[in-house]
Amino acid sequence: MNGISVSAFDIAQRFVGTREVPGPTANPQILAMLRLDGSWPEDDTVPWCSAFVNYVAWLLRLPRSKNLRARSWLAVGRAVTITDAEPGFDVVILKRGSGNQPGPDDHTAPGHVGLYAGAEGNNILVLGGNQDDAVGVGRFPKSQLLGIRRLV
Repeated sequence: MNGISVSAFDIAQRFVGTREVPGPTANPQILAMLRLDGSWPEDDTVPWCSAFVNYVAWLLRLPRSKNLRARSWLAVGRAVTITDAEPGFDVVILKRGSGNQPGPDDHTAPGHVGLYAGAEGNNILVLGGNQDDAVGVGRFPKSQLLGIRRLV
């Protein structure tokens, strides 16, 4: 072995800029991510954040949710705190939407998932798919955090 190790974050960064195709055509790369664990998506206009994380985990043979619901990741790996979270190793699961959202026990409620990219003040940085219809890094309030899971 040459001692080179690649993290989920390293792989995910290779997809930054991958974006949905407007109109009736879908981005074939996003469609492949969606169809890895579900045959029903016809195009890339459906939520695909979990498909992206599943695809990155699949590429590295890491544990994955095998589900297109973001909150399904709350049952994968082991829980870590925000203090112990590490870029490249951890998956962040967030509430989606405004108002009174269900807690982490409801895996069917709306959510968002991506890879932990760090923290800035009251925000969590997330490298994920379906952020402004593309793969990129987004800022989310820590108040939306449902859980952080370590895949290794």
